Amino acid sequence: MHQQQVSNYFTITSSILALVLSFGLFTSSQAEENGKVFELRTYTAAPGKLDDLQSRFRDHTTRIFAKHGMKVIAYWTPTDPEKADDTLIYVLEHASQEAANQSWQAFAEDPEWAEVSEASNANGRILAKVVREYMKATDYSPMQ
Repeated sequence: MHQQQVSNYFTITSSILALVLSFGLFTSSQAEENGKVFELRTYTAAPGKLDDLQSRFRDHTTRIFAKHGMKVIAYWTPTDPEKADDTLIYVLEHASQEAANQSWQAFAEDPEWAEVSEASNANGRILAKVVREYMKATDYSPMQ
């Protein structure tokens, strides 16, 4: 009977330890989730250059983003006829604002990106304007 009690003690202790560790991992993971930011970017292409801009994203930029920890949520073009010919909108997800800053710095310093940017602008700049906004999901947002 004594051996059974010792065995039960170790089973209970192991279960409590596992529960405490999982809670720690859960709260750590939850803290990371609470730090998540989304980045809304709106690009206005130079006149006649939207196709070139989209090709750059399709063929290079998306892959380079991933290399630097940037998660693309989606790309859009507006339905508004005044913007449809020159605007690209997209959203990135970052683990935190700090992670976003680090990713963008690494992206800007990436030699492959420098080559892609230079090549895509060889016949004139393809980008006229960039607007960006960092956002956090509200507590009632379906996307958190």
